[in-house]
Amino acid sequence: MDMLKDLESLQFEYGVPEEDRIWLYLQGRSRGLMIEACAHATFFCKLLYNLRASLNENQNSRQLSIVSLNAATTEELKVGIIGGGHLGKQLAHTLLQLVPIPAECLRISTRRPETLGELQKLKIKCFYQNANLVSWADVIFLCCLPSQLPSICLEIQTSLSKTSIVYSFVAAIPLPRLKLLLSHTNILRPQYRFGEDSVNIWGANKEIVAALQDPTILQATCPYSPAGGIILNIKWLEGVFYAVLNICTARNMAHSQVLQLLSDLFLSMHFEDCGKDAASCPKFQLTDFVSKAYGKNLSQERPFPWFDLTAVQLKATPFSQHLSSSPLLQDHLTRLYCDSFGISLTNEQPVISTGYPSQ
Repeated sequence: MDMLKDLESLQFEYGVPEEDRIWLYLQGRSRGLMIEACAHATFFCKLLYNLRASLNENQNSRQLSIVSLNAATTEELKVGIIGGGHLGKQLAHTLLQLVPIPAECLRISTRRPETLGELQKLKIKCFYQNANLVSWADVIFLCCLPSQLPSICLEIQTSLSKTSIVYSFVAAIPLPRLKLLLSHTNILRPQYRFGEDSVNIWGANKEIVAALQDPTILQATCPYSPAGGIILNIKWLEGVFYAVLNICTARNMAHSQVLQLLSDLFLSMHFEDCGKDAASCPKFQLTDFVSKAYGKNLSQERPFPWFDLTAVQLKATPFSQHLSSSPLLQDHLTRLYCDSFGISLTNEQPVISTGYPSQ
């Protein structure tokens, strides 16, 4: 409950001069960006969580190779956050409640851990040891200021393993620069832009977690949705797919098994528009992710190559064409996205894709 809701004189807008009120829309944009950032990070972690569960629980039924069986692990997904400011705190709460990530698998490194008493009460470890955090975590979220990033990268680059996924929210530092600073290629960086029509639908009086349980707000964060005036560059979604491929490659899984796993993980949401039965749902093929020339020389038991995620997000890939030319695939991914937050789309709640966003 918002105790200040009906007290006009205590609202933020009350103290803003009339001539400056035209800028109040920026407040809604800021909140929208926060919600979108937390939503997409949560979706990504949910996918990794489900991927690990599939690899660990179904390895025998999938008849994985001996190497893959030996490489499998029952460890939980470990997530680290560098930066304990407003974004870092909101992200921690969202991941903790909506993935959900156990408190012992979530850690935060910040210059002022003493300010995170609320998170420490939830049993989250808060400290100031960036290198130790990075060597422990599977996924590292960068929630620091742009001015802090060069020194942080210098501090952590030698602690990154090849399989560590760095997820950057530092919008002012482009991917090529970040790749250079970290000497690392397994990096994801969502990019957002504002559309011409900006409508504040972001629920100013709701906590982030509560906002993401609102169907209207949640659907506005869908990768293909321009609702709310904030548009995600769809190259982020490509990066997510190739990040999953890299995880499977690290386990030395045959690419044929990986394709089946991807279909199960991403395309299991069958719905009426697919056709009469689930057999009409889209399935992934080898050439959806690699060139025909490369695929022709890849034997069935070979894993996918290791992909540079920075290149994936900066250049056209085979998956770029496949994703843009398949509305049915886009609809499946939209439904998967909403379902992962517990919101199922029905005929009364149609998929709100409006076509392939500009890059």
